[in-house]
Amino acid sequence: MSTSLRAFFKPQTIAVIGASAVKGKIGNVVFEVLRSKFKGKVIPVNPKYRELMGVECYPSVKDIPEDVDMAVIVVPAPAVIDVVKDCVDKGVKAIIIISAGFSEIGPEGAERERKLIEIIKGTGTRIIGPNCLGVYDAYSGVDTWFLPEDRMARPPRGHIAIISQSGALAAAMLDWAARMGVGIAKAISIGNKADVDEADLMEYLVEDPDVRVIAIYLEGLKPGSGQRFLEVARKVVKRKPVIVLKAGKTEKGTKAVASHTGSLAGSYQVYAAAFKQVGIIEADSVLDLFDMARAFATQPIPKGRRVAVVTDGGGMGVMATDALESLGLLLPETPEDVKQRLRQKLVPFAALGNPIDVTGNVEDEHYVAAFEEVLKSEAFDMVMGIFLMQPPLLTEKLPEKLVQVFRRFRNKPVVAVTFGGSELTLKLIKVLEENGIPVYEIPERAAKALWALAYYGEVRQKLLEE
Repeated sequence: MSTSLRAFFKPQTIAVIGASAVKGKIGNVVFEVLRSKFKGKVIPVNPKYRELMGVECYPSVKDIPEDVDMAVIVVPAPAVIDVVKDCVDKGVKAIIIISAGFSEIGPEGAERERKLIEIIKGTGTRIIGPNCLGVYDAYSGVDTWFLPEDRMARPPRGHIAIISQSGALAAAMLDWAARMGVGIAKAISIGNKADVDEADLMEYLVEDPDVRVIAIYLEGLKPGSGQRFLEVARKVVKRKPVIVLKAGKTEKGTKAVASHTGSLAGSYQVYAAAFKQVGIIEADSVLDLFDMARAFATQPIPKGRRVAVVTDGGGMGVMATDALESLGLLLPETPEDVKQRLRQKLVPFAALGNPIDVTGNVEDEHYVAAFEEVLKSEAFDMVMGIFLMQPPLLTEKLPEKLVQVFRRFRNKPVVAVTFGGSELTLKLIKVLEENGIPVYEIPERAAKALWALAYYGEVRQKLLEE
């Protein structure tokens, strides 16, 4: 694994420079969150205090008697330059600068940023930021996000890595993921990306065994960094999917990007064409980004584009058909031998084409039989299950029965759709999600997730053959 960024994710000792005893201040929240989450040692640095929350506090990072792997800087922008110099002298390998007041405010801030890069040049020290939230790592406990848990809940461990230029959006993503029970491996808010950028992080994350998919919120690339971004992405896509949500698509959006993180948004058409060229999957919205990432985090890559749909609602089946076909996915007719077996197991008026409609007279065992058949059939590469839990003969045992079937056929992707708010519906969602089956509210979202899996399978194969 590339070691240049390792100290950001697996440090032994972290110094919080600008740690504070004042409740609610950034330096206070960062220090408290790290102390509660991080498995290593957290040391406060602030000349105002001798000790902080029972921990010895040092006037400068240079006064700390032991080695420091990572520093989190939360002092005002004008003081950051000297603090970074001290960190470099101390031999700190990873610096996260949360402080704002750099290139996003104009020439004066841009000059400060330029000085930061000068200081670390040739030293082996790397910087994330400035104007960022830093690193959230669900596995090591590194959490430099200055947002209390009642404002931003922390999600469970998972296999999605998020890279975001916007700290606020990334925080909202983590909070949403936590509320929805979506697992996250790492989230990195990179802000102005004076040093560490998306390409650096992709190079690191592709080697991380906890990460299965990389999701990026991108406003723009720094001048001169576009070629490297694409070269790295192409290499990474051969091993792991990369999904990008590109902001700044319109003229006014481009101007907003410049005032937010000081990046050049550039022509959206150029970005879109470049993404396609290297196999990056583009998302249309935050929800779209997560929908696809959840599928990649939990499902295998399919062999082809053929989808079986199993539903107990004809209308939802029609919507699923439209959604899948409009994305270029295929719904082959159910093979005759599969139909024959299903005739013996389902109600006489069940529709056995594709979608397979088990009808409103559905019982648990009808669903079980239908999924067993389509999952073992060579006619289908992927399966979408649509569960409207209102029919009276369905029981609360259905979710567990489904999980048992899906466990036996792990070689094919399965996504689920359910719509409603009954206790039975909520239980189905909970049990399926906990067992690695992503659940979507409407067929269109599930179809997009299956499309992403199939598209990536084709793109990766093409890149590997080049």
